[in-house]
Amino acid sequence: MAETTAKKESLITKLDKVLTPIGQKLGNEKHLQAISNGMLFGLPFLVIGSFFLIVANPPIVMDRYNPATANFFMKWIAGWKYWAVAHYAQITIPYNMTMGMFGMICAFGIAYELSKGYRRSHPATDGMISLVTFLMVTTTVDKNKIDINNLGTNGLFVAIIIGLLAVEINRLIEKSNIKLKLPDSIPPMVANFINSLIPLLVNIFIFYGANLILVGMTHADFTTFIMKCLTPATFWANSLWGYILIVTLGNLLWLIGVNGRNVISPIVFATGIAATGANAALVAKGLAPTHLMNLQMFRIAVLGGSGNSLALCILMMNSKVEKYRALGKLSIIPGICSINEPIIFGTPICFNPILGIPFLIAPIINIVLTYFAESLHWIGMGYIVNPSFTPFFFQAYMSSMDWRNIIFECILIAIGIVIYPSFFRVAEQNELKNITAA
Repeated sequence: MAETTAKKESLITKLDKVLTPIGQKLGNEKHLQAISNGMLFGLPFLVIGSFFLIVANPPIVMDRYNPATANFFMKWIAGWKYWAVAHYAQITIPYNMTMGMFGMICAFGIAYELSKGYRRSHPATDGMISLVTFLMVTTTVDKNKIDINNLGTNGLFVAIIIGLLAVEINRLIEKSNIKLKLPDSIPPMVANFINSLIPLLVNIFIFYGANLILVGMTHADFTTFIMKCLTPATFWANSLWGYILIVTLGNLLWLIGVNGRNVISPIVFATGIAATGANAALVAKGLAPTHLMNLQMFRIAVLGGSGNSLALCILMMNSKVEKYRALGKLSIIPGICSINEPIIFGTPICFNPILGIPFLIAPIINIVLTYFAESLHWIGMGYIVNPSFTPFFFQAYMSSMDWRNIIFECILIAIGIVIYPSFFRVAEQNELKNITAA
């Protein structure tokens, strides 16, 4: 037994030496932080836009509605549906101007956050240069009408590329000292205005010029070209096994004390929000959502916190160990909101090979079951972006306006309660032995 424990500790030590520096470097990498924070910058707009999409699409199937047998509540919902259909264009304007502009918002937010990360003097200017450049390569004007199709989640990956590269181009211009020499008498605001002209012109020349060349040579604009190049990567990230690998990597980092969610968030948020936006666009047209690997999948992957640790919280509340009981009771409310740092570092789960096993297994099972439940239409497919860290049952319903999702997530927690006990009992017995020895 002692030899087995030593081998496990040796494995954890080796993983720590290899993965901790990588995880810390990725977690602190300026560009990944800028992507994550830049998308969070636009998250309030997504949430508000989603609310208006809910208003425009009441949760009722009119083909199954019978006024003669319907109760008062169903008649009220049906009345809401008739009103929503009659005023659909007006109701969805806030959706089109928020969620429909998410790519544009991220183009500013990502550049702004990266500029702040570099401690540049005018991050808002970098953000606006990125935004203007993004608009030039993603929109077309025909008969004084602007095509906004690529300003939302369709243009998210272009927004990420331009947001990052625009700041790097501006930094290179600044390092090369390419600017107009102005007398000291010029006010700082005027000097900033004048010195932003060259970076703006260079970005327009590079990105808009590339767009014109691509259209001339391939008849595909910048956005279409980027999406074709990224198709293999996004397909892999949006596949079941690719998604499992990404989430498992994040959980492995947690086990060695590195915030795994911060590392994988830029990937899963970008792909998840893009898929959720695509589903929302389908729902807005009266069609059924079709993209399985949407943001709802990530919410379920971190159900109760990374590792489905809400199940562990529930077990700890009835533990024989006083420390675990107290920690379980303190952590249950944060766990319901998918915040589990108290459990990860208090139990601890990190550097714990015993609890690390179910911590890795439970999310994989959650993802696989969710994938097939969506495929078989047992649960609603996510098309609404809801706030992070809200109670899981609220997120479950709000993601697709389907009450079956609440029951499904409760079943996943119950499955977690089945997975964790054998491992938790071992950890509990070890803790009791340590208490007795002390």
